[in-house]
Amino acid sequence: MNQNNISKKSQTDWDKLDSMTDDEIDFSDIDELTPELFAEAVVRHGLKPSPKKEQITLRVDSDVLLWFRSQGKGYQTKINDLLRAYMKAFEQR
Repeated sequence: MNQNNISKKSQTDWDKLDSMTDDEIDFSDIDELTPELFAEAVVRHGLKPSPKKEQITLRVDSDVLLWFRSQGKGYQTKINDLLRAYMKAFEQR
């Protein structure tokens, strides 16, 4: 992408936005924030960066992999989180 095409100046009318009340702001195109949405949120602000991940080949039983995949997006992260919890449990012994 050509950097000359990117404006460095915000095109937002901040004065107009600051003068609006909450009732005047149109939120119709934003999904409703539900407790379930927050329960699945990952908050990393203020925490140290996640360790760099490394791609490996790992053999697991097919039913185990199918179950994790059925959990949806992020199943590999869930596997990693479980392995980390197992690792930490044994570090404390």
